[in-house]
Amino acid sequence: MSGKGAPPRAWMEVAVDALIDNARTIARVSGTRLLPVVKANAYGVGAVLASTALEQLDPWGYGVATIDEGAELRAVGITRPVLVFMPTRAQLFAEYERHSLTPALGDAGTILEWTTRGDRPFHIEIDTGMGRAGVRWDDVDELGEALDTPAFEGCYTHFHSADRTDGTAEQQLERFLTAVRSLPRRPALLHVANSAAALKGGSFAFDAVRPGVYLYGGSPGVGLPEGKPVVSVRARVVAVRRVRAGDSVSYNASWTAARDTTIATLGIGYADGLRRSLGASGRAQVLLRGRPCPIIGLVTMDLTMLDVGDGPATVGDVATLVGSADGGGGAITLEQFAAWSGELQREFLTGLGPRLPRIYR
Repeated sequence: MSGKGAPPRAWMEVAVDALIDNARTIARVSGTRLLPVVKANAYGVGAVLASTALEQLDPWGYGVATIDEGAELRAVGITRPVLVFMPTRAQLFAEYERHSLTPALGDAGTILEWTTRGDRPFHIEIDTGMGRAGVRWDDVDELGEALDTPAFEGCYTHFHSADRTDGTAEQQLERFLTAVRSLPRRPALLHVANSAAALKGGSFAFDAVRPGVYLYGGSPGVGLPEGKPVVSVRARVVAVRRVRAGDSVSYNASWTAARDTTIATLGIGYADGLRRSLGASGRAQVLLRGRPCPIIGLVTMDLTMLDVGDGPATVGDVATLVGSADGGGGAITLEQFAAWSGELQREFLTGLGPRLPRIYR
């Protein structure tokens, strides 16, 4: 949802212009059309918002994981192709047709069942090493003449380590091209590149690229650029108390004060997507009044505690968990907070729960 005014507890801010700029960068570097991945509610950012905003860049279409995600885009008027990456079965074909969604198929029987229903487009996934779904690159002959139809619109693969420089992406690419050469026809759309591969330039571009985490401000891997910050996460102080040396904080008395100090409690917890163990390492912190304050003790379902020392803290103050602090008091990057959480950036983003209002700037 979008909102106005000051949310009382915790929220996520989304910089829409930054999302669009990141998409433009991917398109420029790759030199081909975009197939933005907006699955998992656009990595938690908001699939309707992201898709609607990216319409101005004339993407080929959008990628989702489930039928329901595709139906959501259709409900708000998105008319471009919507490719559903989840392996499917014939019992669900009516739902694909109902919402004009494009399935990803991976065996001759399912392809024939789809094409006997009409000439709606489909894509096939070629497994070149991910080992997750699709037809193996060296078994594409088994699809036979099932692919000899105008409905065969595209095929793709998924890299398991596109961020690495160990040659595995190039090996998978060669397997993919070998498989494509074995097909009875070349489909109109070949697409292989996630954010990491797309940022490496045209060698992985083909007819479309499938950016995901980079669109939403994340880095696809070590040594690759991070997108412009899109997401900020903020929470209000809901309680302030003074504790004495030796006093404990949180479940299992998981933190003990080494000195007299002030504890500020934020209105955000693991039900909102924070890791319960976030404060265990002693490294995780937030920005409060421009000062870094460590997260202490176990994060609880709805609340997170900070040690603010002798610094000021008042109920209603806004703490920044991810993003630039209001008033220019420093910043915490998405990459840094995800690392403190022991998560990938995309893992952290998709874990931010629906209790956090999304405020679009």
